[in-house]
Amino acid sequence: MSASRSLLLAAWVAALVTLHFTLRPFLGWRVQADFLVIALMLVAVRSRPAVAAVVGLVIGMATDSLSPATFGAGALALTVVGFAASRLKAVFFAENLALNGIFIFAGKWLFDAVYVFAARSTHGPALAMQLAVWSVLAAGLTAVVGLAVLAWSRPPASRLRA
Repeated sequence: MSASRSLLLAAWVAALVTLHFTLRPFLGWRVQADFLVIALMLVAVRSRPAVAAVVGLVIGMATDSLSPATFGAGALALTVVGFAASRLKAVFFAENLALNGIFIFAGKWLFDAVYVFAARSTHGPALAMQLAVWSVLAAGLTAVVGLAVLAWSRPPASRLRA
């Protein structure tokens, strides 16, 4: 990746992390878009698995520092998602909007699943409800927002071709 594309990617990641910590608290919804997962997916599709895992770890540690009760759960979840997404993109990833949406959806749902199990915050029927309903809705919303970000983060020449 060229230096200018790396700087553009870093700017998008910084903007998404800023949105996560500034805009998301004002949205008091039960289902919210996860800008950190979108930022991680942008990195994962453009880098090697080790880089994506390290970025996931750093972003996860930053967000976990705000919630000491579940410290480490977010870092673990984002590391797993970053590594898996970067490994899987080499197998089946293409410049297809539907495939990108499924990819982001799966990444967000995997993040929620790993986070819920690592944090051990819910059990029984509440755990099933979280994973089957709320995580699926949050993953859908994150996929829609992620597709909008992917469309805007493309270089202008590739926007014209699509």
